[in-house]
Amino acid sequence: MKAKLSNEEKTPLEIWKKALDNVTPQVEVKSRRVGGATFQVPTEIRPDRKESVSMKNLIMYARKRGGKSMADKLAAEIMDAFNEQGGAFKRKEDMHRMAEANRAFAHFRF
Repeated sequence: MKAKLSNEEKTPLEIWKKALDNVTPQVEVKSRRVGGATFQVPTEIRPDRKESVSMKNLIMYARKRGGKSMADKLAAEIMDAFNEQGGAFKRKEDMHRMAEANRAFAHFRF
């Protein structure tokens, strides 16, 4: 990453933290069976789970990328996450969109 960001004023560690923040979801939907119907109930994510979900998404979408080595693919995915684009960022946006769409079922959370 440092080689790709020679003109950037931030350190690679700051870029990593910002990229991780950009792909960290705040809410997710969980399936909840009530009566005979299954509802997608939006729930907040615990802080330790937020971190693990965001890292899993970064690694998963880095693996799907085309590239020479895993280091290059991961660096590219981190750069995309830093710039608020790429697969992991899109995954977070989709999770938030799904939770927003199912907000009416939040009262099933307990």
